[in-house]
Amino acid sequence: MLLRVQKPARYVGGEYRSVMKDRAKVDLRFAFCFPDTYEIGMSNLGMRILYGVMNEMEGVWCERCFAPWGDMEEEMRRAGLPLYALESGDPIRDFDFVGFSLGYEMAYTNVLNMLDLAGIPLHTWERGDGDPIVIAGGTCAYHCEPLADFIDLFSLGEGEDVTREMLELYRRGKREGWTRREYLRRAAQMPGLYVPSLYDVRYREDGTIASITPRDGAPAVVTKRIVQDLDRSYYPVQTIVPSTEIVHDRVMLEVFRGCIRGCRFCQAGFCYRPVRPKSPQKLIEQGIAACRDSGYQEMTLSSLSTSDYRGLEELCDGLLDYCESRNINLSVPSLRADNFSTALQQRLQKARKSSFTFAPEAGTQRLRDAINKNVTEEDLLRSCRTLFEGGGNAVKLYFMLGLPTETDEDVLGIADLAQKVYLTWKQYASNRARGVRITVSTSFFVPKPFTPFQWEGQISMEEYRRRVNLLRSSIRNKAIIYNWHDPDTSYVEAVLARGDRRMGRAIEEVWRRGGRLDAWSEYFQFDRWMEGFRAAGLDPDFYALRERRREEILPWSMVSVGVRPEYLWREREQAYRAAITPDCRHRCMGCGADRLLCSGKCDAVLPPSAEKED
Repeated sequence: MLLRVQKPARYVGGEYRSVMKDRAKVDLRFAFCFPDTYEIGMSNLGMRILYGVMNEMEGVWCERCFAPWGDMEEEMRRAGLPLYALESGDPIRDFDFVGFSLGYEMAYTNVLNMLDLAGIPLHTWERGDGDPIVIAGGTCAYHCEPLADFIDLFSLGEGEDVTREMLELYRRGKREGWTRREYLRRAAQMPGLYVPSLYDVRYREDGTIASITPRDGAPAVVTKRIVQDLDRSYYPVQTIVPSTEIVHDRVMLEVFRGCIRGCRFCQAGFCYRPVRPKSPQKLIEQGIAACRDSGYQEMTLSSLSTSDYRGLEELCDGLLDYCESRNINLSVPSLRADNFSTALQQRLQKARKSSFTFAPEAGTQRLRDAINKNVTEEDLLRSCRTLFEGGGNAVKLYFMLGLPTETDEDVLGIADLAQKVYLTWKQYASNRARGVRITVSTSFFVPKPFTPFQWEGQISMEEYRRRVNLLRSSIRNKAIIYNWHDPDTSYVEAVLARGDRRMGRAIEEVWRRGGRLDAWSEYFQFDRWMEGFRAAGLDPDFYALRERRREEILPWSMVSVGVRPEYLWREREQAYRAAITPDCRHRCMGCGADRLLCSGKCDAVLPPSAEKED
């Protein structure tokens, strides 16, 4: 079979540091499924962390499983081979848990396809006591209602602690002879676990939600879980080294979780609050140990806004002392234009990096203020000057089209800003003979849950294309390359992100019509999704384009990320006034995350603005 498929190394396991255990000494087996290809899943740090957390538990064996590419799926179905775990080769339908990591809405059809390939009943009500508990976590678990018919249990927030508790509860149930239903009922009492089958949803005639009612003692609102002390939390120093190339084939160091900023479009910025940093000393220790164990020649610092980390220069110095003599490349993505310093530039240039990425997100200051980006044109041009004076000759600039309150003037401002970056290079480049490459990329804005824009509607695809053409026609400099994201996928993403549990019918329809691997252009078919929505009796515009009223019950109203809805609405009103809200280092704005932890932790990330010049 493997001789007839692309990249057979995806399907054989046996990698260095993969965990093998004696079946006779294991009383709980967990199949960790990533609903995308091996190369994508093995690049996910969260999956590596939870894999290590569970395998540290005595008597628990966590194994991995990934979505097969089309050629392998065809071979498996032809041969009657069920979906299996890489470590043991055993069918995942024989495990106690089958867990999915959900980071992207376009992976939903993969979840159904993997359950079907495994021989696990598709719907929650079809499963009996002999079937595995199907759970899911990740960013999409916060707005998980479209998958409510297929997932028994959702884990909300960070999984290191709640996963251990959930598995121990299952072991207790095994000892005491609980039924599947009894386990789910008790799991719903545990903070951070949401069981959709214990909530009744009623709808009004206009299609909006009339009520969400919990049953059997389930809480009215389920609040996410967080890890409070990252220095003490598990980090996979000894991690699996893939036998084939993956997307992020390197050591990944998580600098901190959360974000001090309040960008109004950013779901992660609100869902991952509050900020919790790791100490530079701990990061240096873990980074060096991970490189030594794996043999990787590249290391990247990971966070939502890495240049906000207060100890970044100390961290880079400590890592570069080790990396430079061993030809290990250190990369620092997620840089902000308002705190990119000459000192940081010089340190990163030591690692032979000449290209940097900034995300102004909008072309004019008015719109940047409306989305609370807290970056000015002067910030960006100053950072570009620093880059060019230091020998850099490539800049990537990321923007969004379709942001609330955006006008044609804002769209044209993107071209104007890119031209000013070019003129900055022309004036300050230390080596103009090398030329310059300025890449402008635009994506189609998706109003996501748990942001101040969760009540907004997405602009139509036709309007998005008009704005793309307007911007494309205004860029005439050959040194500026313009790339834009196709709107079809972003429209479907918006429908799924803002969907209720009725959306499950459409997802199932699309899957039955051949939908899978929809995050890949080779497989995504827009017409198939439109047919699926029609067959399910749903209007996708109702979900993607419709503006919500403040009093409307949202499909994700039974979930809390710690940020108060009143705060999000206030931020929406601020957006329409193009008013900036200070970030957490200036003062607490009362978002609600302080109820989870906060307590001044933000100061450990970035010093007060008076110290910024340092």
